[in-house]
Amino acid sequence: MNVRRLLPALPALALLLTGCGIRPTEVPTDFGAAPSRVPCSLSRPSTAAQPSQGVSVRLFLLCGSSLMTVDRTVQVPENTADARRRVLVTQGLLDQLAVPPSAAESAAGYTTHVPGGLTVTGPRPKDPGEALRLSTAPESLTPYALAQIVCTLSDSAAAEGDGSVVLGGPDGTRLRRYQCSEDLRSHPGTTKPQSTPVTGD
Repeated sequence: MNVRRLLPALPALALLLTGCGIRPTEVPTDFGAAPSRVPCSLSRPSTAAQPSQGVSVRLFLLCGSSLMTVDRTVQVPENTADARRRVLVTQGLLDQLAVPPSAAESAAGYTTHVPGGLTVTGPRPKDPGEALRLSTAPESLTPYALAQIVCTLSDSAAAEGDGSVVLGGPDGTRLRRYQCSEDLRSHPGTTKPQSTPVTGD
């Protein structure tokens, strides 16, 4: 075969291939790594540290710079009086808030700042009936822990009809009425819970 006769035909062949839409690939295309799990997104409802039966509740955990909800259950005996029920539900919520997030929650970025061993009692003799007294004064808790507690209790049976919750520390420390705002859920580290003093205690 005469190679010299084929050389003039090469440019025409290249032009023909281009016209058919066939283009040579010089460099492999890199689409990057496969997408990872979206932060603060759980693939299914969390069941971390849940008893087999109980009252369904929602906790507020920290994820990124915001508070996000996860599902839990707390144990409350049947036929419990309402006043006692509020205390039991609140104690169950505090206990659950102190439990480290599950492996799935941790992988999604959830954390908790609520310390373990925090307890709650009902009102003292001169307190209003809706008062809840923590073993640590609310103002002594870290901003994140207080935000988690206020928002969790405000979304539970411990709350009043307007979503507020009356909290105080041990002994005779003054009570305050706390509310969970959108700003608090979005910026729990820098936003203080809305609160007002409770008079007449």
